[in-house]
Amino acid sequence: MRPVLSPSVQWNIQPDSLVRFFFTTLLFLVLTGTTLIGQTGTNLEEEKFGSYKPNAGFRLATTDKGVLNFRIYTYLRYLNQKDLDSTYTNTSGTTLIDQRQDIQVNKVNIQFNGWIMDPRLKYLFYVWTNNTAQGQTSQVVVAGNLQYSFNKYITVGGGINSLPGVRSTEGNFPFWLTIDNRLSADEFFRPSYTTGIWARGSIIDGLQYNMMLGNNLSQLGIDAGQLDPDFNTFAGALTWFPTTGEYGLNSNFGDFEDHQEIATRIGAHYSRSDEDRQGVPASEAFENVTIRLSDGSVIFNSGVFGQGIRVDQATYHMASFDAGVKYKGFSLEGEYYLRMVNNLEGIGTDALTFDVLKDNGFQMQASAMLVEKTLQIYGTYSKINGEYGDPYDIRAGVNWFPWKNYVVRWNFEFINTHHMPVGGLSLPFPVGSTGNIFYSNFQVNF
Repeated sequence: MRPVLSPSVQWNIQPDSLVRFFFTTLLFLVLTGTTLIGQTGTNLEEEKFGSYKPNAGFRLATTDKGVLNFRIYTYLRYLNQKDLDSTYTNTSGTTLIDQRQDIQVNKVNIQFNGWIMDPRLKYLFYVWTNNTAQGQTSQVVVAGNLQYSFNKYITVGGGINSLPGVRSTEGNFPFWLTIDNRLSADEFFRPSYTTGIWARGSIIDGLQYNMMLGNNLSQLGIDAGQLDPDFNTFAGALTWFPTTGEYGLNSNFGDFEDHQEIATRIGAHYSRSDEDRQGVPASEAFENVTIRLSDGSVIFNSGVFGQGIRVDQATYHMASFDAGVKYKGFSLEGEYYLRMVNNLEGIGTDALTFDVLKDNGFQMQASAMLVEKTLQIYGTYSKINGEYGDPYDIRAGVNWFPWKNYVVRWNFEFINTHHMPVGGLSLPFPVGSTGNIFYSNFQVNF
């Protein structure tokens, strides 16, 4: 016989309360179990094969003709955007915000790297998935590159690579304070990944250069037939390390290494590219990089600058300057951006009342290691000063490194956004978002 519940008994558990209870309980269980890490390892008696170096992966083969390494980068992300405003308005009109709350295996990067025939001839091939874009053409990227190092003064390469137009595209991913996403100004101004050729090296001790010539600002999601034939996208960087001659692993953000001498860096970058409407990724394409106004509108969309007007070609110029200091677990780092977009050509562009778009912006990041190589806190501020609005974001976060290295990291971050001009499914914020976002990432980078 089925039991009959009294009318006074009511089940009224709110979904948000259930989520908070689950994550609070999970965090408590993890924190109370941290003392067991390193004490419960298995004693492996079987024969070992290969070798391992943190963040460089597993060595699968070593011969006199080459070596083969294997590594994986991935992370789980819980994302809560339910405190965002439900709509945003820009020059294209009013758009609904999809307020997400979900868990994703956000990205998986499977890499094979090493050298072949000569230790100076290096290769990198990888499969990179954008799992939040399931079903879209940009979900999976298969890419790679080849490099040859003549000496410390010059290494040349070709293939898919990031244009070194800002500090975060110099090759320091994923050694950032945040997990796989940039602050609003950096995301707004930066170039992205493309196919091209490059050269990098040292000019003198402590002074390095990095320059690349590529197809366009962001090739991922674009086929060869969509590219313009000019091959004139350029990005270059000069970085100087005046005090210690270095700035941590891959010039990373934050002072995980706990520098006992003051480490400093100063960087200057410049990028330029002729872009056209056909050769720009869709708004949800992999890496989601395109030229936008500061209200989030894509400049190549019809009607952005008025009825009957559509920009089909434009030239992008961008310069950035960064500086940073690290000492005994503390870091303070900033970057300033200047962007100019001119040569606007297309349908009805003769009616435009301007011939150039100018924007500038900056970001600041501060961090401290509360427990050496274990617990890090950080705060950031980023702002764009644009002709179509002045968006910004503020962040506060915590990084926990349970094995005292970069291989495993658990991140918690709060973001306050105001009219974000950039965004995408792979990022924790959508275009146009205003409000609060909380997300947590469990990252593995071996």
